[in-house]
Amino acid sequence: MTSQFDGRYTKEFLAGWATMDINGHMANTSYLDLAADVRMAFFAEHGFPPSELRRLAIGPVVRKDEVEYFREVGLHDKVTVTYALLAMSADGARFTIENEIWSVGGERAATVRSTGGWLDLNARKLVAPPPALLAVFSKAPRAPGFVELPPLAKSGRHREDAPRS
Repeated sequence: MTSQFDGRYTKEFLAGWATMDINGHMANTSYLDLAADVRMAFFAEHGFPPSELRRLAIGPVVRKDEVEYFREVGLHDKVTVTYALLAMSADGARFTIENEIWSVGGERAATVRSTGGWLDLNARKLVAPPPALLAVFSKAPRAPGFVELPPLAKSGRHREDAPRS
């Protein structure tokens, strides 16, 4: 990692044939795929590969993605994808993650911001991650301006989603 990435977790990729669109540059869904790959790589490298998440019957779920484009990425361009937390609840149940896609020349190609939580795969509801997973998630790099989100309400709903009286 270089100072260019502000201590963020990073992975390098080659923009391959399958990532291209008809215009000859990386397709919009490919940016989302790279962001997801980097998020999962972070957990795998810290003791939570997909097999462990399946064993625990928990997985990250994205409720909203936002992609902002700056520069084109062409076929066989190398890119670096970063990972950092923009926001997280103290219990880890809710989060907003930022992934940036950078060219070899140091130009930002895109930013992906994903808001989500942890899904209990049996109960099919958002939950706080188990303590060991929360400990790893808490070690994820924080983006400048990181904010703490409110925890889930006892009902499992987000506090801002709870019915108002």
